[in-house]
Amino acid sequence: MSRTLPTRDAFGFWHAISTRWSDHDRLDHVNNARYFSFDEDARLGYFQDLWRDDPQFWKQYGFILARLGCDFVSQLRHPATVDVGFRVTRLGGASMETESLMLDGDTVVAVTQGVIVWFDYAEQKPMPIPESVRASIRAREPVAPTEK
Repeated sequence: MSRTLPTRDAFGFWHAISTRWSDHDRLDHVNNARYFSFDEDARLGYFQDLWRDDPQFWKQYGFILARLGCDFVSQLRHPATVDVGFRVTRLGGASMETESLMLDGDTVVAVTQGVIVWFDYAEQKPMPIPESVRASIRAREPVAPTEK
């Protein structure tokens, strides 16, 4: 892998996930498909404060996943607790770029990069990210996201 890996201190949100017996495969490591679920769990946890007290969230507006990629760095074996750091690295007009750092202790096992889009479910189209959402993201990030 030629790119520089993110470090723990770049993330203000962490989510611990225990692997399950069913996560490992015939090669005796956690299957690659599980890392996308780890990212999803962390992503939903990161944004939980936005939707927990808003009955319109997930009904009229919210976000959708547009892209998710993963760099597999080290093998992970069950049982393990994966620490998943999640952050927003860029705020655009209607989209956000995200990154997750997945650790087994101090060992990086994977890094995901995603794009999520703020979405109007009734109109079925992207909409501008509300300023309240932008402010919430800025407040929790130790490394400020770049902005459009």
